[in-house]
Amino acid sequence: MVAESPSSIKNEVVGGRYRLGEVVGRGGMSSVYCALDEKLGRDVALKLFAPQAPDADELKRQEAEIQLLATLNHPGLVTLFDAGIDDRIPDEPRPFLTMELVEGQDLRSRIRHSRVPLEELSVIGAGVADALAYVHGLGIIHRDIKPGNILLVQIRPGEPLRPKLTDFGIARIVDSTRLTATGTMVGTAAYLSPEQALGKPLSSATDIYSLGLVLLECIKGTVEYPGSAVESAVARLHRAPEIPDDVPAEWADLIRSMTAIEPLERPAAADIETALRQALVSPASTPGELVPETTRVLPAMPFHPPSITAEESVEEVREAAAAADAEEPAPGGRPAAPPSGSGAAASGAGLSTGKAPRKSRLSRTQRIWLAVVLGVLVIAAAAAAVMMSLSAQPADVVPYPTVTGVLGDHLQELQKSVEP
Repeated sequence: MVAESPSSIKNEVVGGRYRLGEVVGRGGMSSVYCALDEKLGRDVALKLFAPQAPDADELKRQEAEIQLLATLNHPGLVTLFDAGIDDRIPDEPRPFLTMELVEGQDLRSRIRHSRVPLEELSVIGAGVADALAYVHGLGIIHRDIKPGNILLVQIRPGEPLRPKLTDFGIARIVDSTRLTATGTMVGTAAYLSPEQALGKPLSSATDIYSLGLVLLECIKGTVEYPGSAVESAVARLHRAPEIPDDVPAEWADLIRSMTAIEPLERPAAADIETALRQALVSPASTPGELVPETTRVLPAMPFHPPSITAEESVEEVREAAAAADAEEPAPGGRPAAPPSGSGAAASGAGLSTGKAPRKSRLSRTQRIWLAVVLGVLVIAAAAAAVMMSLSAQPADVVPYPTVTGVLGDHLQELQKSVEP
């Protein structure tokens, strides 16, 4: 009834909620309507299968197809909303699918208008290849890739048209039972693969062959293997597709590999997508300007004053002064003799410490100033040590090193000045 007079059921309600409108597509086993979902108030595409005898096995196969379609979720595929059985006529149950209604034309209408430029074809082909890579990864073969099943959608104004693959009505799961009637040739004759024409086992390479013929048709503007089903099927077994000479070598090699007679020689869908997206990159494009590298600033390291005690500092000052006195020339131009035992002591000190005696070239005034500066440094270091000790200890504990003499007096005065 659907195939003979689809207009006879116009305005009828299917599944209790979908009111049928105009027919937007027809096939050998089903018709597609523009329908209104009265429950949600939105337009949908309703695919209504032809009436059939209430065969339990056939209904199970169609139910398996519905479950298969319900698992698919990809931006390059038409989204499935709902599925069911129209059993208003008990003797003629009709399965149906409700899908998103895609606004726009299909690729077949686009080819009839004009040939497709290679830049636009790269976008379309890459989108279809991406969708096929997704379904092939799930073990699904579409089996009917043709321009009429590729819808072109305008996602955003000014952007290229994006493809959406539809009509998985004759899809099959790899190495599983066919979802169509046994013994029926499925697919469109002009886009059948050689293994489909010969009735051999199918694989994902079948869709690759059909997509190669679609790309070639977009370039040439004509069907590569026209004629009846038998003529078209036989023609592809006797000659390879004819690619025009003005087609770039990269495109010719890609289409030639996709339409190879042997399925194993055809590339995978993911590889085709990569090749087509690379074709969108202009060979004249150059990298952008390099961003200048900023100066790296190392983090500041905390300063730790050298650990020095008052006794060590005073001892160093005394040694420096004694060495200076020893080298000071005596009156009369002769060097003063060292005190008794001082030379031996110096020699012993040099042997025990491994240090050679140093000669001083400073005058007496410079030595005095050096001693004063060293004394000030010693006092500052001791004061810093006291302050650090005070900050680290409780207020009632005042530890500081025991220092006697003038330096000890200064430290005591400093301690009194910082007490709370």
